[in-house]
Amino acid sequence: MDTTAFALRHIGPNQDEQKAMLNTIGATSIEQLVSETIPAGIRLKKDLDLEPAMSEQEYLSHIYKLSQLNKVFKSYIGLGYHPSNLPAVIQRNILENPGWYTAYTPYQAEIAQGRLEALLNFQTMVIDLTGMEIANASLLDESTAAAEAMSLLFAVRDRAQKKAGVNKFFVSDLVLPQTIALLETRANPIGIELEIGNEAEYNLSEDYFGALLQYPGKNGQITDIKSFIEKANSQNIKVAVAADILSLVKLEAPGKFGADVVVGTTQRFGIPMGYGGPHAAYFATNEAYKRDVPGRIIGVTRDTDGNRALRMALQTREQHIKRDKATSNICTAQVLLAVMAGMYAVYHGPKGLEFIANKVQNTTATLASALEKLGLEQVNSHFFDTLQIKADPVKVKYEAEKKEVNFYYPDNNTVTIAINETTTISDLNEIISIFEAVTETTTEEIVSISEADTVPDHLKRQSEFLTFDIFNTYHSETELMRYIKKLERKDLALNHSMISLGSCTMKLNAASEMLPLSWPSWGNMHPFAPKEQAAGYQLMLNTLENQLTEITGFAATSLQPNSGAQGEFAGLMVIKAYHESRGDHHRNICLIPSSAHGTNPASAVMAGMKVVVTKASEDGNIDVDDLREKAELHKDNLSALMVTYPSTHGVYESAIKEITQIIHDNGGQVYMDGANMNAQVGLTNPGNIGADVCHLNLHKTFAIPHGGGGPGVGPICVAEQLVPFLPGNPIIKTGGHQAISAISASPFGSSLACIISYGYITMLGAKGLKEATEVAILNANYIKERLEGYYPTLYTGENGRAAHEMIIDCRDFKSKGIEVTDIAKRLMDYGFHAPTVSFPVAGTMMIEPTESESKAEMDRFCDAMISIRQEIDLASKDEPNNVLKNAPHTLEMLTSDEWLLPYSREAAAFPLEFIRDNKFWPSVRRVDDAYGDRNLICSCAPIEDFVEA
Repeated sequence: MDTTAFALRHIGPNQDEQKAMLNTIGATSIEQLVSETIPAGIRLKKDLDLEPAMSEQEYLSHIYKLSQLNKVFKSYIGLGYHPSNLPAVIQRNILENPGWYTAYTPYQAEIAQGRLEALLNFQTMVIDLTGMEIANASLLDESTAAAEAMSLLFAVRDRAQKKAGVNKFFVSDLVLPQTIALLETRANPIGIELEIGNEAEYNLSEDYFGALLQYPGKNGQITDIKSFIEKANSQNIKVAVAADILSLVKLEAPGKFGADVVVGTTQRFGIPMGYGGPHAAYFATNEAYKRDVPGRIIGVTRDTDGNRALRMALQTREQHIKRDKATSNICTAQVLLAVMAGMYAVYHGPKGLEFIANKVQNTTATLASALEKLGLEQVNSHFFDTLQIKADPVKVKYEAEKKEVNFYYPDNNTVTIAINETTTISDLNEIISIFEAVTETTTEEIVSISEADTVPDHLKRQSEFLTFDIFNTYHSETELMRYIKKLERKDLALNHSMISLGSCTMKLNAASEMLPLSWPSWGNMHPFAPKEQAAGYQLMLNTLENQLTEITGFAATSLQPNSGAQGEFAGLMVIKAYHESRGDHHRNICLIPSSAHGTNPASAVMAGMKVVVTKASEDGNIDVDDLREKAELHKDNLSALMVTYPSTHGVYESAIKEITQIIHDNGGQVYMDGANMNAQVGLTNPGNIGADVCHLNLHKTFAIPHGGGGPGVGPICVAEQLVPFLPGNPIIKTGGHQAISAISASPFGSSLACIISYGYITMLGAKGLKEATEVAILNANYIKERLEGYYPTLYTGENGRAAHEMIIDCRDFKSKGIEVTDIAKRLMDYGFHAPTVSFPVAGTMMIEPTESESKAEMDRFCDAMISIRQEIDLASKDEPNNVLKNAPHTLEMLTSDEWLLPYSREAAAFPLEFIRDNKFWPSVRRVDDAYGDRNLICSCAPIEDFVEA
């Protein structure tokens, strides 16, 4: 046993266990199983060309040396990214804690009450600081959030505006450049016309439906957004405001002025810059628009006993339900980062945030005064943290970089300096010394910070914020540590048991992959720092791009998309740009199989395409005849096919090459959804099956944690003809020579999280990656075989094998009065998170164990499922008071003096012996979703305020 091999630690079943599992499923070897599962015509003919696998110790030494190539200068660049102080109690107990980072999106609310409460805190923080009525549980970044705000305001135009075709959207020229670039990407495909101009001078008319302001502006100037909003509202023009969240401690909330949407980033609430991400954006709006809000909303409801409970609210508005009618494709967000930012507010409270904001404002004013004494002109009349200095950027940059300091240089005679919470008096004197060298003059040393009033009176904060107890209680480390632990205990994450979610791939997030995320040499890099200062990042990111390009069989990769859904959109926009470069502007038809993820049709509509759905055959595969008929019917306008491989039904369709050829023969390009790439790596690839572009979910196949619903990374890999169109960035050069406009705010997306996937691939190497895929297939087929006779498998390949996931059919249990949801809730009593419920087929479960799970854990899961099947047999439609319908069972129920249920407490809590050793107690009983949606509360309102309408 080679104990230095990372594959040994990552892959669950050992060699003896694999032999036993093969025996169970009736295969003599892994190779036989794979050959019976994957069509021979798409198998790779040679191994992946990757560097030999490193051991964990070699990798940690390697990644440390890479980190030392980064030159982390003092950063005063700003532009939405600032150095911040991550409290150690949050770093150790959340960022570095698998109890938080290995959790899944809280679809099963009863075993996710901890992170749901943390997200409710985040939403409350955002609502209070923005002055809006509702907020979601985070978005991907500020620029994406601004684009979502534009889309929402376009969707909620009144009837007269829609009838008149009102489509102009005004954008202040003080909006961040990366946001303007992303707005350009998103506006044109859906018919929005952007107008960029001076907000103080621009005359709006009835041709405009909305506007976007930056507060304060990108150059630091605080403009009169109050007057602008009043004027716009009088003309029936709705206004979105992108606001710096720390400045809102000092500036009045935009909601108080009548803003319709407020967006921004919470990065400076204790989140490392990480060369661009991941960071949690926020999105707040009025309750009138609640059904158009993108992303997740956490709401308050009650459980079966009438106790307060939390869950994801208004889920019917999401893209999985609305599909091509959805206005957003947001699927995951930045939950782990939102939890951290919310805890930053809990830890500091309103008084602590006020102290930090005052310090930043006063430090900035002190610097402004000192620079003026050097004879320099400071342009901003009102500011919070950023100064505009008139100076020669070339001279300033030369002196600054000698002292390892970065400013921002927007034009040929301006330098901007953004102060942050980490800035000290010593830092101020260092900045002054740079300008002394430039001006060849001197001034006195700064010895203290002066108080100053730099905000206009009519924009000063008057409204209270963070008044709830939660933000005024946990200010010592002891108390916050215990509060975080209390919430963690309410959540079932991967550190407790297997999470066998089909299509979601909850695999091991190895500690050696995660450790470097806490290192300052990775965390403290600004995304717009000169590339030569980020040599370690550039080498890591370039290598990761090359690794992914090799794995997918394509020509190039872009890491910019910071979620799978953004990767889908990016891939389609690249296809769109390719067609347009050839004069085929009319190609706008996107074929999508009926079984596709809801994000697929939503992404296609966002890209300006018209969705045409293709049928599935009885065995769950794409109906090739129907596809051919529709491809030929639309051949003159065919843009793309979106296909998932293996299929969403867990099958390697043997006709895949025929399918891709049909699309190419009719002038289209093939987009492959990378959701199931976990079943391809090392055995086949998208290039080999004839695809032209794919996105990859790095938080699935390549081991980035789900984090309770994010972060995710969704890079796109493309064939040769699409390379020129890979996405660019307005500040740092990236992408192809005909690059589409930005997909996310930062040039390389969530760069910090990419380290995890880089480590995963580097430590597994070609052999380990292939073995991981093989074992993923083995594990799925083992569970299929163990459940044979208890639950029918809905779809299999031509040889009766499943891919890396399988669907079991639970619809017949309705005759016993049992729904698939009842099985999901009962699994909680056995200590397991349910598999994917009712997707892609209602009344089913999609099970994916991943290669990380041991035989023993899978046996426990199978034993639980078999036990539940026996409980179903005992159920009766006429008597719903049974162990399944009452599940989950809480500790409060089991320890109550009264027990009136027709089964024992033991049957409820300990149906199998292994549960006694590691019991997980759901903290609430089954939640009432409908009640919560009828009475929407998405902030920390006390329960007595929550009465049925």
